[in-house]
Amino acid sequence: MKKSTLALMFTPFLLMTLSGCYPTPLADQQKDLNAAKGEGDNLSIAKVQKEIHVGMSSSDVVSILGSPNMVTTDDKRRESWVYDKVSTEGLASTSTGRGFLWFPSDRNATVSRTQKTLTIVIKFDEKGMVRDFAYNTSKF
Repeated sequence: MKKSTLALMFTPFLLMTLSGCYPTPLADQQKDLNAAKGEGDNLSIAKVQKEIHVGMSSSDVVSILGSPNMVTTDDKRRESWVYDKVSTEGLASTSTGRGFLWFPSDRNATVSRTQKTLTIVIKFDEKGMVRDFAYNTSKF
């Protein structure tokens, strides 16, 4: 009987102590932000507008944008390349208040996430030269 009473008394204390070992929402959001930055990822609207133009070769496009996500052909055997990029931006904020005894409480955490997409379509002629290109962005 004494052992179970003693265990019941220390269980809340033990749980509060161990709860500090879990990663915070802010740490998770920082990981998402780092992934969304896409370090080394050179796909952007500005890059397309500045460097892609009608008449350039497919090898030049690859050197600027990298390999496409998808390649299709039409009935005239002309290729169309599709580049897709999805990124997530996140913002986390916490408010720390008084907790049990001297342990701070961060139970008032808020997280907001925004996803962005960028789709680029580049169409080539029979000789493998850019004949047209378009791009679309969305945010939700």
